[in-house]
Amino acid sequence: MTERPIRILIAKPGLDGHDRGAKIIARALRDGGFEVIYTGLHQTPEMIAEAAVQEDVDAIGLSILSGAHMTLFPAVMGLLEQKGLKGVALFGGGIIPDEDADELKSKGVNQIFTPGASTEDIVTWARNNIRRN
Repeated sequence: MTERPIRILIAKPGLDGHDRGAKIIARALRDGGFEVIYTGLHQTPEMIAEAAVQEDVDAIGLSILSGAHMTLFPAVMGLLEQKGLKGVALFGGGIIPDEDADELKSKGVNQIFTPGASTEDIVTWARNNIRRN
């Protein structure tokens, strides 16, 4: 029996309607050997946490371009903790200033990728930092 691939949920929380970057990352991760579940646009933190439970994911990647990252990341983190998913890695990307990225990491977000991060860097980070739950 072979080991199942690491499962990563890619989500677009909030009202942001631009998902090209999320789709590119989802494809790069899939091509990198991960099993990827893309939830689509306009997901609430509750929808993301519930999908994480139902899909039994090892990590969640949030794509946020709306500027609501300081609200949405903590909301998802809190719901994951409530649902007993504290071991699920949380990473993300988008238009996130360095000082906000540092604060989010200090609160438990595993990694933030900003514009200019290569898909290779993201896949490499995922290989080195995401473990099966």
